[in-house]
Amino acid sequence: MKIPDLAQVDDAGVRPWTGPVDGIKSAAGQAKLRYRSVDLGRARDRAALFAELDRALELPQHFGHNFDALADVLEDREWLGKGGIVVVLAHAKHYREEHPHEWSTLEDLLGEACEYWKERMVPFWVFVA
Repeated sequence: MKIPDLAQVDDAGVRPWTGPVDGIKSAAGQAKLRYRSVDLGRARDRAALFAELDRALELPQHFGHNFDALADVLEDREWLGKGGIVVVLAHAKHYREEHPHEWSTLEDLLGEACEYWKERMVPFWVFVA
């Protein structure tokens, strides 16, 4: 797959990804965006999902490990910082298949965050690998 121009805010969103993610990390660096990889292969239930998101995304201490708290944090300028971010959800297939309702909620929240930051001209990319 071809990596989009990560500096293009209007194109940012939640995207499927197949293949190695090294190129995404490199492209994030070139676009001066933070890069975070979340290993969902470690997430077997909701608690593990939130623990892995918290660890990989370096969420604030006050993060409440639920979907409402995640929605709030993803739209928090203090957490995001001045630039944008590129998030790779690695090994997502198992969690997506085993927890379709939670996956749908997570994907919706991430999509909403992408739109929120797009309106503020800040790139927020999510690649589901």
